Amino acid sequence: MRMSLLRQPILVLARSTKVKELISTLPVSSGVVASYVPGETTEAAVRATADLVADGLAVTLDFLGEDTTDQAQADRTVAAYVELLEQLSTRGLGRRAEVSVKLSAIGQALPTRDGVTGQAVALAGARTICLAARNAGTSVTLDMEDHTTTDRTLEILRELRKDFPETGAVLQAALLRTEDDCRALAHEGSRVRLCKGAYLEPADVAHQERAEIDKAYVRCLKILLAGQGYPMIATHDPRMVQIASSLASRYGRAQGTYEFQMLYGIRPAEQRRLAAAGETMRVYVPYGAEWYGYLMRRMAEKPGNVSLFLRSLVRKK
Repeated sequence: MRMSLLRQPILVLARSTKVKELISTLPVSSGVVASYVPGETTEAAVRATADLVADGLAVTLDFLGEDTTDQAQADRTVAAYVELLEQLSTRGLGRRAEVSVKLSAIGQALPTRDGVTGQAVALAGARTICLAARNAGTSVTLDMEDHTTTDRTLEILRELRKDFPETGAVLQAALLRTEDDCRALAHEGSRVRLCKGAYLEPADVAHQERAEIDKAYVRCLKILLAGQGYPMIATHDPRMVQIASSLASRYGRAQGTYEFQMLYGIRPAEQRRLAAAGETMRVYVPYGAEWYGYLMRRMAEKPGNVSLFLRSLVRKK
């Protein structure tokens, strides 16, 4: 069976509360979940952050939830980020921990109501989070979602950077447009996370073959590392880590003028190795009650994610 045939069954399971409850209670599966999501509460997220920082790692935190079509839920998500940032500040973790925000989680997908668009709601929520982040001594990165939201996400990024120039962007190398986006964002003061892309995108907007995505990733790396901005190299691929290190040296990049990023629970030994070598290594930590949908959708969106999670369970390095 081709891995892509698993997508629809996985998406069906993602909506099942009974399966979520089963996974949460079985000793083996609950241990697996804890390997990738430290908990549902702000306290659990802050505790995991403190542990990672103590190991010499930096952190970015994602309060799980996306595709919100309820205004009250969008408001709760903004409030959750504000609470998280206040606790990070109280614990003195602001310098080593930032937050990542999906605009669909704070209202971007809301229908227009009384003349107010979802885009405007998301921008207002993002401003609130950015202000809380600045008060905590840290910053925000806007996560990128599927290709239909790219232009709207970059539009909000431009608006936010007028008052919060430290706001980070995310670009997905799999998209055909991304090399041009890298050139546009590789300027001084610009923080850009480059990932391969988790979403299953159509052939008219994205590379389909792994080899082509890898080549595009390297081309984008060259643009960002040769530019004046701050590249955030998000990959678990050992070959890409090695290539990125070589390119950083080629372009005269000192450690601290770029960083590596990996997901919580994926290749933790490699994360510690990079940090011990003097690299800035940031761990992407998702948390919250929506962990089940997060894990299932990540696996459904791209078949390679299934093998990535399975391999990490076996190797943990």
